[in-house]
Amino acid sequence: MAKAKAKGKKEPEQAVPVAPAESVRLKGKEYAGELAKLHVELVKLQLWAQETGAKICIVFEGRDGAGKGGAIKAITERVSPRVFRVIALPAPTEREKSQMYVQRYLPHLPAAGEIVIFDRSWYNRAGVERVMGFCSEEQVESFLRVTPLVERGIVQSGIILLKYWLEVSEDEQTRRLKGRIHDGRKVWKLSPMDLKSYSRWYDYSRARDDMFKATDTQFAPWLVVDSNDKRRARLNIIADLLSRIPYEEVERPKVELPKRQKRGGYRDPDYPFRYIPQKY
Repeated sequence: MAKAKAKGKKEPEQAVPVAPAESVRLKGKEYAGELAKLHVELVKLQLWAQETGAKICIVFEGRDGAGKGGAIKAITERVSPRVFRVIALPAPTEREKSQMYVQRYLPHLPAAGEIVIFDRSWYNRAGVERVMGFCSEEQVESFLRVTPLVERGIVQSGIILLKYWLEVSEDEQTRRLKGRIHDGRKVWKLSPMDLKSYSRWYDYSRARDDMFKATDTQFAPWLVVDSNDKRRARLNIIADLLSRIPYEEVERPKVELPKRQKRGGYRDPDYPFRYIPQKY
């Protein structure tokens, strides 16, 4: 197999089982209400991790346009970036290319009281690097063989490891990628690599299937998300990760604002502060 392409007769794609998508997409008000409740629980998780020294690592992988970035943003928008750290590594340097493959990822694993989220991870080797020809088949085979051993070591060190794969249909992926072309807020999401990889849907499917077969283990299973409805996917991901971590609400002392000090002769300064224009 070269670049995750099968030789000989083309076999049918092995479908990833996902829950059937809802016919009616979640409305904004309902989504915001449910997300607010989950944010409260994420704050409880944060405080519990800090209190107990828990170490949590969450890996996000999936199709281009499947909504990984939006899911990560939904998780992190109401918590501390010092506790919830998002890791999105750029392309490896020449020095990093000469290292043991997983070496560049290991320094980012969580220490006590940290929750690390990988926006793509060491699984680049099993996906984009393989399909786009950035590594050899021998390197892929070695990666698939070694990764369960590495992840077993991660889990045995006390890290809670969660791996999410976001799956989206061909039609929905096309709709989302087309939307990036004309949306000034999203043009940065559409790289030349995205355009090249778009045409290789089934190469990515085969690479995904091989990855699941080799690395979907009991101690670090792949958790598949139907992300055709982004809002439902985000809520389902947060609810699922909360259900897989044995956090408890940490008792906190009652908080009351102290009295402010008296003016004590202070006078407002006669200073020409440079206020920005009020355009809105």
